[in-house]
Amino acid sequence: METCVVFGGRGLIGKALVDRLLGVGNWIVRIADSFPTLQLEPHESFLSHALSSGRASYFHVDLSHKSNIIPAIDGASVVFYMDARDSYAHDFYICYTIIVQGAKNIIAACQECKVKRLLYNSSADVVLNSWQDIDGGDESLPYSGKFVNMVTDLKAQAEALVLVANDADGLLTCALRPSYVFGPGENYVSSLLVDVAKSGWAKFIIGLGDTMSDFTYVENVAHAHVCADKALSSRGSHVCGKAFFITNLNPMKFRDFVSLVFQRLGYQRSVNKIPARVIQYITVIIKWTISRISNWSTENVPVFDIIELALCHRRFNCSAAQKYIGYSPVVSLEEGVAVTAKSCHLARESSFSSYSDTDEESKVHKLLGSGKVAEILLWRDEQRTFTCFLLLVFIHYWFFLSGRSFLSSLAQLLLMIAAALWGYSILPPTIYGIAVPRISWSFFEISEVDMRNCFYNLAYMWNRMSHLARLLARGEDWSIFLKAAIPLYFLKLIISDCLTFAIGIALALAFTSFLIYEQYEDEIDSTANVIFSISKGAFTLLLRSLPLPLALLRSDSEIRSSRLKIKQ
Repeated sequence: METCVVFGGRGLIGKALVDRLLGVGNWIVRIADSFPTLQLEPHESFLSHALSSGRASYFHVDLSHKSNIIPAIDGASVVFYMDARDSYAHDFYICYTIIVQGAKNIIAACQECKVKRLLYNSSADVVLNSWQDIDGGDESLPYSGKFVNMVTDLKAQAEALVLVANDADGLLTCALRPSYVFGPGENYVSSLLVDVAKSGWAKFIIGLGDTMSDFTYVENVAHAHVCADKALSSRGSHVCGKAFFITNLNPMKFRDFVSLVFQRLGYQRSVNKIPARVIQYITVIIKWTISRISNWSTENVPVFDIIELALCHRRFNCSAAQKYIGYSPVVSLEEGVAVTAKSCHLARESSFSSYSDTDEESKVHKLLGSGKVAEILLWRDEQRTFTCFLLLVFIHYWFFLSGRSFLSSLAQLLLMIAAALWGYSILPPTIYGIAVPRISWSFFEISEVDMRNCFYNLAYMWNRMSHLARLLARGEDWSIFLKAAIPLYFLKLIISDCLTFAIGIALALAFTSFLIYEQYEDEIDSTANVIFSISKGAFTLLLRSLPLPLALLRSDSEIRSSRLKIKQ
């Protein structure tokens, strides 16, 4: 039996590779990772048995020092280097140490310990240029001239180091470039789609959704490494020092892949399309704005990668891997998505799921009255909500942005409605066999109950305002004065300076803020409680520092004078 070492053996691909090597039966596997101790998950009983039987062992390794690597690979014949992407921070030094410096130290340690073969898990992203299509690209593609992010740049450097080290001191090397790896426990592509599905934005399609992409299930990547090692041991010139693209050999439209994931998760498929150019321009503006106003980098942000994936072709030719290392997928794309979705253990609590298991209303739904308004503002029915939104935008334009006076706009609108109703009334009962429905007279009537409720509400509002005016006239309470004066002052500023802009902002917020609050209710409530507590304390301090109202001073003086008269 041969001994092999899997660096990054506790990452997504590393775990799958360890399981596959142990499943083959002719390997003694050493797992090397940066975790101080090996923490097994409940479902890893097979690995637990291998550890107890001596077929597997664990090494805590710091890749920044070659001396820490040598004990793990001493006596091994094969080294697999899987630098797990999900362990990276947004820190260049950490990424460089793990990827590039780690590759240098592993190569030097392999040469010193006379390791026969070294396989590096690279990425198909090393040939990608930002916002550029790749449709059927093969290994003849050069490295990218503008890498999509910092991590991909460093992985390209590490891959080049590994390939250049081929046949140096008897070490044979090759690299694999899987495209968009997903699987159970993966927190990049599939986990982001899960978050999108839970947030309610799953109903939108970016662009036409017809861009072709290659996705790769994690077990197929592990299988490809085993195939590559077998081919590498034969010292074939087409394998040694070469890189190979690895996919599921099933390119799929991005829209279809997302719909497949959502269907397996129990969420509704995407139905509404957003223009691709709009999303692209918004993404570019956001990246530019963030880079200008803060030091935070937008590189390696999954949501931007997903947007680019949705707008660009990402299809690779794997004929070289099939021909020279004998690779073919062992798990289909549909089966991989099913296993990944099952591992998520999602409680289908999303209110946007067409298969929701609970009828409990959210807090904001109750706040909006649990009626038609709540259904519209919370996007329960996308078509109705979008229609209402467009109607309100038209009204806002007609009355505030058209350049006409309010009365002139109202008169023209009523004239158009009158003309439309008259034209509708003279339509024949059928047009080309299609029946024309008639508008019922009751459509134009307002019930007595509705009118009574309307006047009740108006009377209640008037009485509340009258009561507030009486309290202000007495001048007995600064709190009441400030609560009335401050909102009225801001209302005066809005109406006098930017009423049109304020109404537009309010319209946009009405169709977004309630939806956002429903998704992040706990976080927003906790933040609002902190702000409210601070504001309440500041308001109390302000009231304490203000002088007593004159009415109270007069009443105090009258009481004192009356007491003096009584004593006299």
